[in-house]
Amino acid sequence: MREWWLHVGLICIPLVAVYLHIPPPQLSPALQKWQSAGDVFHFRGNKIFYRDSYGALGSSDVLILLHGFPTSSYDWHKIWEPLALRFHRVIALDFLGFGFSDKPRPHKYSIFEQASVVEALVAHLGLSNQRVNLISHDYGDTVALELLYRSDQNRTGHLTLNSLCLSNGGLFPETHHPRLLQTLLKDSSFLAPLLTRLTNFMIFQKGIGEVFGPYTQPTNADFWDMWSSIRYNDGNLVMDSILQYINQRLKHRERWVGALTSTFVPLHMIYGPLDPVNPHPQFIRLYQQLVQRSTLTILDEHISHYPQLEDPTGFLNAYFNFIHSF
Repeated sequence: MREWWLHVGLICIPLVAVYLHIPPPQLSPALQKWQSAGDVFHFRGNKIFYRDSYGALGSSDVLILLHGFPTSSYDWHKIWEPLALRFHRVIALDFLGFGFSDKPRPHKYSIFEQASVVEALVAHLGLSNQRVNLISHDYGDTVALELLYRSDQNRTGHLTLNSLCLSNGGLFPETHHPRLLQTLLKDSSFLAPLLTRLTNFMIFQKGIGEVFGPYTQPTNADFWDMWSSIRYNDGNLVMDSILQYINQRLKHRERWVGALTSTFVPLHMIYGPLDPVNPHPQFIRLYQQLVQRSTLTILDEHISHYPQLEDPTGFLNAYFNFIHSF
């Protein structure tokens, strides 16, 4: 009898420890360097992390980078320096609930709020009257569409957009295929608190690895950097709230897809065709059908959901070709 309870205890103790929260991993030197090069500003009582690099002399062009789910502004580190050589200012932020920004809970995260965060950052940096270029990815694509809508509708505080470059985001609910864990987190109020605590590095590594190409997998250090940025300030515990953006995309499809199809802002799409989340050819066919004014770059067939990390050279070449075309 005593041995039975001993076995139960040996099983339950690590599970309880995980549920009560294992301490987050230490930040790598690379992440520490990224953080130390940035700054924070306050948005509605929360700290928002951002980086603002001054680059090309003789240029007044401003570029803002909008990252995806579930990662952070560090997604842009491989193309940061080349972009800084082209633009006067290159700016990236961690959305509320991501990376080094605050991660309040409970909190109703929304695309609308994240767009307001971007507008507040632009005002904080004194760029409200400046035409800005946007590059967005994944979750950031939908934030960009809300910013596009506000710009075209001349809403108070809106950004004045010079151009928008999208990449591998779920623009259309009908061609978007979230991962199983994402679906469980966004739709299961009962399981979500348990899943956010029980998800560990190995589960995360497997899930994120599935949206990279077989020849462009992150290194173990890369995986740990992604996981560390999520675990920073207990960000894994707000994933279920943030994932409501998938439901928001469906609810507000007419607003955001309508902004994309009606705008006169120069548009470009950089697309990794091996993406299981926005699969080829369904996604790109619908994009070309609906967004006829946009130009398009389809990268090599082995590039998947994170083109700026999997093929930074191809991504940069595609973007520079676009930005020099108008």
